Amino acid sequence: MCGIFCLFDLKGEAAPAAREVALKQARLLRHRGPDWSGLWAGDRAVMAHERLAIVDILHGAQPLRSTDGRLVLAVNGEIYNHLELRGEIGTRDAFQTDSDCEVILPLYAREGARLVERLRGMFAFALYDAAKSEWLIARDPIGIIPLYVGWRKDGSLAVASELKALVSICERVEEFPPGHYQTSKDASPVRYYTRDWFDVDAVPDRKVEPREIREALSDAVHSHLMTDVPYGVLLSGGLDSSVIGALAAGFAGKRVESGDKDAAW
Repeated sequence: MCGIFCLFDLKGEAAPAAREVALKQARLLRHRGPDWSGLWAGDRAVMAHERLAIVDILHGAQPLRSTDGRLVLAVNGEIYNHLELRGEIGTRDAFQTDSDCEVILPLYAREGARLVERLRGMFAFALYDAAKSEWLIARDPIGIIPLYVGWRKDGSLAVASELKALVSICERVEEFPPGHYQTSKDASPVRYYTRDWFDVDAVPDRKVEPREIREALSDAVHSHLMTDVPYGVLLSGGLDSSVIGALAAGFAGKRVESGDKDAAW
């Protein structure tokens, strides 16, 4: 759990004051990220990040910057297929840290907003292109990670992980919908995540094999154990948490990032 607060589309004299606004509002999110407080400020945007360090705890401080300094990124969440995407992108020069979230930067440079279709994970992020004064915000497919947007009297857009950082400075606030992204060129959020089961009548009746459910759940639990810090499982005593705890225990001896070769915590 981390916290982000961003202001975009700043105009005129609003930009210098926006830095202080971002610092003040980001403090309201500090409980989400006690390990690091970071801020980037430009002529038309300000981005703040409160970090809970999980992956690359030494070098993954945010906001993250692209190697050319043009792109700025603030993320709350984890990208579970980042190693696969790094291998696809190739050159180490594309990265400055081992952060799972940094992979979003070169993907955006290559593919634009549709990069979100390539991500496997839970996330809410804001990305800013300082060279073009353009922004992108996005939320994971089912809304595991919270994200809210607000519109200010001066015409700027505010983005935050919690409502409390927006209500005192915005005229209107809305939840950003899951499975959507929006750029500075879009009039409203664009859905990128669609499945046939969105329409119940379109889903064919079929027998589901227990093996398929076990494999899918095992794969999900395995991917979520990606971390550079110790982790735990909260048990309510019910069937669902007990099954997840049992699956996690089966994977706990090895590190996911090493392909289950190196010993874990």
